[in-house]
Amino acid sequence: MLRLVQALVTVALLALLWQVADGGRALEALASAQAGWMLATLAALTLHTVLAAERWRLTAAALGLHLGHGYALREYYLAQLVNSTVPGGVVGDAGRAVRTREQAGLTIAAQAVVVERFAGQVALLATMIIAITVTWLVPGGFDWPPWMLGLAATITLAAVALLGVLLAARWLPGRVGPRIAELSRTAGLALLGRRVALPQLALSAGTTACILFAFFSAAAAVDLHLSFAAVVTLVPLILLTMLVPLTISGWGLREGAAAALLPLAGATASASLAASVVFGLVALVAVLPGLAVVWVRRRAG
Repeated sequence: MLRLVQALVTVALLALLWQVADGGRALEALASAQAGWMLATLAALTLHTVLAAERWRLTAAALGLHLGHGYALREYYLAQLVNSTVPGGVVGDAGRAVRTREQAGLTIAAQAVVVERFAGQVALLATMIIAITVTWLVPGGFDWPPWMLGLAATITLAAVALLGVLLAARWLPGRVGPRIAELSRTAGLALLGRRVALPQLALSAGTTACILFAFFSAAAAVDLHLSFAAVVTLVPLILLTMLVPLTISGWGLREGAAAALLPLAGATASASLAASVVFGLVALVAVLPGLAVVWVRRRAG
């Protein structure tokens, strides 16, 4: 029932956006999308997957789970393929934890996956917070409307509060407290350890740059050229809406956020909608190598 509701919400949101964001004009923009920029989007998303797989491999190694470069990349592609086609957005990640449990156990395998995903989202969120703060304080930056500053402040406070709750939860009685304490210790070891801190920072910066450039080039494909300030402030928030598990792979939520936020940078709602659709479609193409992984495994089985 939950999966059916997510599918219905996805369709309903896209239908609503078609009406309010001039879907006809957005369709015209999609029909004339420039192939060169779309290929650039595909290249950026491919590099994002390579770097994210390496970040997972580094995280797992810090926890005693050693994965080969090729194996990690194949598993990451397969996880992305599942996440992109199955409601929920985390089924693929759960799958790679299960498939890598034999070497160090399911707990360590799951922790490696959770910490790696956490690092990527924190990097995206930190980019948005820093960029909005800088563009607000520096003369000549964005003239942010009060509601946008309020939204950014709310997200920041919510993130800090969530971190505080997780840290405080270590002292809860029963099984919950020790498990959260162990996850906190694991995250610190895998992300902030002396030998991994700089590589983790570099890989997270790289994945963030790749996915932001991917959206920039997707927008350029429909003749929407976003400024650097718009890319580092608005696009992270657009992409973070995909984490809300209301739709299939973020479809509808991402497009709605784009149509609502990109006009702050001078874009039309229809162009914003078209840019988000191009990003989503190319993202689906970018995970197709995961099908090759499935085919090879079936042949081997």
